[in-house]
Amino acid sequence: MIGRRAVLAATGAGAVLPLLGCERAADITGGFTGISHERGHLLHEPPRNLTPGVTRRVHTLIAGGGVAGLAAARALRLQGRDDFALLELEDTAGGNSRAGSVQGMACPLGAHYLPVPGDDAREVQDLLEELGLRRRVAGRWVYDERHLCHSPQERLFFNGSWQEGLLPLQGVGAVTLGQYTRFAQRIAAIQRTSRFALPSFRAPFTPQHAALDSMTFARWLDEEKLDDPHLRWYLDYCCRDDYGAGIATVSAWAGVHYFASRHGFQAPGGDDGPRDAVLTWPEGNGWLTQRLAAPLGKRLHAGRTVLRIAQVRQGVEVDAFDHATRTLERWQARECIVALPVLVAARVVHDPPPMLRAAAARIQYAPWLVANIHLRSPLHDRPGAPPSWDNVLYGSTGLGYVDARHQALDPRPGPTVLTWYHAPGLSPTARAHLLDAPWTHWRDMVLGELSQAHADLPEVATQVDITRYGHAMAVPLPGARSAAAARVSNGGPLRFAHSDWSGYSVFEEAFTRGHLAGMARYGA
Repeated sequence: MIGRRAVLAATGAGAVLPLLGCERAADITGGFTGISHERGHLLHEPPRNLTPGVTRRVHTLIAGGGVAGLAAARALRLQGRDDFALLELEDTAGGNSRAGSVQGMACPLGAHYLPVPGDDAREVQDLLEELGLRRRVAGRWVYDERHLCHSPQERLFFNGSWQEGLLPLQGVGAVTLGQYTRFAQRIAAIQRTSRFALPSFRAPFTPQHAALDSMTFARWLDEEKLDDPHLRWYLDYCCRDDYGAGIATVSAWAGVHYFASRHGFQAPGGDDGPRDAVLTWPEGNGWLTQRLAAPLGKRLHAGRTVLRIAQVRQGVEVDAFDHATRTLERWQARECIVALPVLVAARVVHDPPPMLRAAAARIQYAPWLVANIHLRSPLHDRPGAPPSWDNVLYGSTGLGYVDARHQALDPRPGPTVLTWYHAPGLSPTARAHLLDAPWTHWRDMVLGELSQAHADLPEVATQVDITRYGHAMAVPLPGARSAAAARVSNGGPLRFAHSDWSGYSVFEEAFTRGHLAGMARYGA
């Protein structure tokens, strides 16, 4: 979600955003929410001279309550294995797929949708069947339409009006349309020669994959002579949206994978083929993680910072700081599933294995910001396509917004929450700016950006809650997929499960790796 190309910077939007929509900004409440950065910072400066106040014993300990950790816990339950505990840093589990609320209205604090999974993500398919989201009817799988994204799904604010879809179309010339077609043809050709899967490790890693992984997506587009600014803006947006960084940063493998692992790229006027359906909820993917966490009961121990994981003679020993009691607790287990981001795992695992050290040295993380904006009444709209679930502004610094009321069955207009996404970039100062800038800075930025399409936004907004992720997701840089293809070796009492081990962050990767780690048996 980041690092705008020059074509975006040319709009000058970033320079004027803080000046817009501020006449009644002082009346808009809000603040930072969702993430306790102080808890994570304990990893840099752990409490001194603390001795464990209590020792707890369990057969299997899961460190980390994101999607991977929750999937591992579900896998244990499916096997009838109840002697486990899960330690989570925040007050609720879910990682980047947690939910919040603003003035009583549910909204996402991170990931807000899940594409209908293909057959490579069979573990995710099983989860959706368990949750009643998919069932077999007359020999074919059918998804519950209440949870599929309602129409209209997406629109783009482009050349002063709204258009359907996110690919710039209104007023573009024949050269642009021709490059759309050529890009679609190249993706289709690559799909015929190499398979791309979600999760990615389900597809063989071929020499063609390696060649794509050796360069940036922008360089590959240069070599393919795909230089149209509208096409590049769209591809940059897609990469920032899924990977946290743009085409000049992510690998060509990642850029191609975005399309080739699903239904390709449909050029205007071509054979549209099947369209990607997505599942979404007002609270985003928090709907899923809440249901994964609910059966855990007292086995979920929230508000814990894991400080040390060490292999010992009888298995594993883990020290965690309990923020509620301000005490250190020690856990002794036969095995530990380390469902932590790689940079955290490398810091807390005593004498980390070479694969963990190598991964930690290689991975770069994108910071992320999510703004939830409560509106007391619907916004006025510019001409063109009607309000959609996903609404993107061409040339803006952010990634657009989703509307929490879009899935509501009540057609009457009313208050809602817009969730706006922003990726600050991978520059050395981006993360520091994200954490140091005051709430008012981000409030004014989101009001200014969205006021370009909704001039009345400052008048109807009542609250803006900001959630900041300093290390939101691993960015698939050139070489990341090659490293991931030979990286994870799970054996002994420590098993590693996180989307980081795939080199990028999506639900299918995290859930599948967590499930497989939970299904593996050690010390039974």
